[in-house]
Amino acid sequence: MTNRHLATDEDTAGYMRRLGEAARAASVEVARASTAAKNLALQAIADAIEAAAPALTAANTRDLAAASALDAAGRDRLTLTPTRIVAMAAGLREVAALADPVGTITDLTARPSGIQVGRMRVPLGVVGIIYESRPNVTADAAGLCLKAGNAVILRGGAESLHSNLAIAQCVIAGLAVAGLPEHAVQVVATVDRAVVGAMLQSPAYIDVIVPRGGKSLIERVTREARMPVIKHLDGVCHVFIDANADISKALKVAFNAKCQRYGTCNTLETLLVHEAIAAQVLPPLFAQYRAAGVELRGCPISCRLDPSLTAAIEDDWYAEYLAPILAVRVLGDLDQAIAHIRQYGSQHTDTIVTENYSHAMRFLREVDSSSVMVNASTRFADGFEYGLGAEIGISTDKFHARGPVGLEGLTSQKWIVLGDGHIRT
Repeated sequence: MTNRHLATDEDTAGYMRRLGEAARAASVEVARASTAAKNLALQAIADAIEAAAPALTAANTRDLAAASALDAAGRDRLTLTPTRIVAMAAGLREVAALADPVGTITDLTARPSGIQVGRMRVPLGVVGIIYESRPNVTADAAGLCLKAGNAVILRGGAESLHSNLAIAQCVIAGLAVAGLPEHAVQVVATVDRAVVGAMLQSPAYIDVIVPRGGKSLIERVTREARMPVIKHLDGVCHVFIDANADISKALKVAFNAKCQRYGTCNTLETLLVHEAIAAQVLPPLFAQYRAAGVELRGCPISCRLDPSLTAAIEDDWYAEYLAPILAVRVLGDLDQAIAHIRQYGSQHTDTIVTENYSHAMRFLREVDSSSVMVNASTRFADGFEYGLGAEIGISTDKFHARGPVGLEGLTSQKWIVLGDGHIRT
């Protein structure tokens, strides 16, 4: 298998070429694999992950011990808890239960000439994924790419190498059970950073790149990649509490969106509140946030409501903290809230809390983000929660895939024509 370190006489380009050639050959086999074979592999990988839980925990402990420089958010993303191991297996089984998009024919229409024209959903080919920390991405990406008929090359961060390689062994075992090529899923087994550059410069082997990690990684991939990129840059997510909000709903949604987990891209970073309801909703919310250890940075109006707040500066409205810090701004109406999100947001996930139907519909239509919600926590912007089984990442782009990217986002469509000896006159 190619999931091994560079040979002593092999340079980075040669290593990438070896992985790429193996992935390209495997992609042909996976693209024509039956749904039954792919589902069998996914079930077998899930079983192997559950059986290997002690080994996965041990590998992850090695990674955590060596990752002393990581901040709290980074360590949280790196950690494989028993719950997360169970969730990896559950995600694979959910992907297996989903309809197979490959080969689906839609929009078949008879034309005046007598031909039938439609579109068929097909795999992308070879997907490259570059990610930091999050070892669960190894299982999620393997499962989604496999079900969508793609081969995948996974380059995790150096900090998660042992965890990723341990999960890769489970993937290899599952592929073998189904008789699928082991090179359908390859984990880059070297920490040599030059491999990232080699992947980005390999359009002959990789059809699309998905970066998952910090802003610097995504900026580099976007700048250097010679193939299409599926990505989001920031997760500056908002909750707007409208004048017509139900107070109890507002308290629950705004607290959960920030405090359920701090280090994720769908975590609330700026809370917006209508001035008509600010005096009712902010004091109890501030008390809840403080009890959870959240630092609050407020606009002049919110600081007048609670003088103990730190005064927010312009940079706070742009900030993706990924930490227990929250910016708070009081605004005059829905128009101002939408304008704030348009100026400072990252087109990731934004929520309105309101009982006013017209306001809810305006927010859904006018907020230009990949996920827009009404009366729900931003933390729901996730492939598993959306019924995708898992996600390959979040896309804030407007072409091909947007929002959590699941099976359909890992396929494309080609035109097909059905005739019976038809010729054009």
